[in-house]
Amino acid sequence: MSSIGIPEAVVLGVVEGVTEFLPISSTGHLKIAEGLMGIPVDDAAVVGFTAVIQVGAIAAVFVYFFKDIARFATAWARGLTDREARQRHDYKFTVWVVYATVPLVCVGLAAKPLIEGPLASLWVVAGSLIAGSGVMWVADRIGRHKRGEDDIDLKDAMLVGSSQILALLFPGFSRSGATMSAALLRDLDRVAATRLSFFLSIPALTGAGLYELQAATGGDVGLLPLAVGTLVSFVVAYTSIAWLLKFVAQHTFNAFVAYRVIIGLFLMGLLSTGVLEA
Repeated sequence: MSSIGIPEAVVLGVVEGVTEFLPISSTGHLKIAEGLMGIPVDDAAVVGFTAVIQVGAIAAVFVYFFKDIARFATAWARGLTDREARQRHDYKFTVWVVYATVPLVCVGLAAKPLIEGPLASLWVVAGSLIAGSGVMWVADRIGRHKRGEDDIDLKDAMLVGSSQILALLFPGFSRSGATMSAALLRDLDRVAATRLSFFLSIPALTGAGLYELQAATGGDVGLLPLAVGTLVSFVVAYTSIAWLLKFVAQHTFNAFVAYRVIIGLFLMGLLSTGVLEA
């Protein structure tokens, strides 16, 4: 029988929805939750399941940012035939997000054996959680927070988009944590950094979910738990997005930095005592 039933799918959907866009590593939290529930974290179907329920979270981005996405899509469509439209920021931004995803895809395909092998260790996750918190703390301190979303250029998009590779190679570093930190180092303000992270997540997470769909449905994980987990992650992620944008408008990232260190040490404790296996 499948190791993921409806109750487990609900729990994992909640964990995914809460943690996907907060800079605290959804991968780390999902692996901890799976381990504590006795779900084999290295099973191909389980790995596929967690990737597919990310589609629920990314759907929440589509819904929450529908007006922005519609604006970007319209700008892109106009730019196909209108040279003047191609000079506008919305068109350029849309193209830059696509360009910025290419390095992630290339590294993901080239390093797949490493990503699914030694780098998938929970010790790597724990260490990356703590190391990533240090990067975020430095970025929030030295970033000047003076540039807004309209100031984003191709260099910003490429550097921030490429930072997603850190989370790909070192699960636990956090995709959102890496992108937000890179954006802060480019002197974007916290809201602009967070919104850019959201927009970059659309091609990255959608592609990952579709890529892993066969693995998720080809194993012993049923379609119903998969659907439930995806739906739950959508609902919870929508709430998480709204909360995060309000939070970063008025607060530093210190709370996330501290939490990442705590959860990283907690994971190390679980591994050291044999509660979880690396």
